[in-house]
Amino acid sequence: MDTQAMHIANGIVDGPVSALFAVLAVLALAFCVWRARADLDDRLAPMAGLVAAFIFAVQMLNFQVLPGVSGHLLGGALAVVLVGPWVGALCVSTVLIVQCLLFADGGLTALGLNITNMALIGTAAGYLLVAGLMRVLPKTPGGVGATAFIASVVGVVLASQGFVFEYWLGGTTDLSLATVAGTMAGVHVLIGIGEGLIAATTVATVARVRPDLVYALRRFRPAAPVAEPVVTTGGAV
Repeated sequence: MDTQAMHIANGIVDGPVSALFAVLAVLALAFCVWRARADLDDRLAPMAGLVAAFIFAVQMLNFQVLPGVSGHLLGGALAVVLVGPWVGALCVSTVLIVQCLLFADGGLTALGLNITNMALIGTAAGYLLVAGLMRVLPKTPGGVGATAFIASVVGVVLASQGFVFEYWLGGTTDLSLATVAGTMAGVHVLIGIGEGLIAATTVATVARVRPDLVYALRRFRPAAPVAEPVVTTGGAV
């Protein structure tokens, strides 16, 4: 198993399991496209392009985690905070498809596995955390930055454990499941912390300058109080 990056190469997981997750990824992305149509507007569409470009750039940069082991950022939680879960999943998926087809980063037969882990599990976990935390943390740049940090750490670790599940179903190497699970969890906790710091800094900066462009601040703001109707009485003179 190549531990140099989060991307899964061809042959690490057998054909039937890879095909199963390819079908799952297609169905899930089709659902995301359907739901994203309601979110896209004049503010979100350009932000989605910027988020995809940013994720593409940071994923191309591998950094040292431990001797002989490196990893890269995923960007799911960052995407959720800025553009929401449906558009965010599509942004990450677009990056993974481009990387696979143009740069051979991740196997073609493993594309469904990679999309499932990084674009679906990562963003789903991030969204659930963001939705919960933004209801208790202050709706400020610091609050949304803390939310992005926590969601990044948890989302990256859960995405890595998605691969552990896939490896359990159809892994083709001699490594034990315990070894794979422990290695992936330990390394990706550190990756998640690095990603969390970058995501927190990014979203806090955007929230400070243009809070209207941060999906989490718009979507999870408290409802405006409903004004009580004013009842007036009058009489004839």
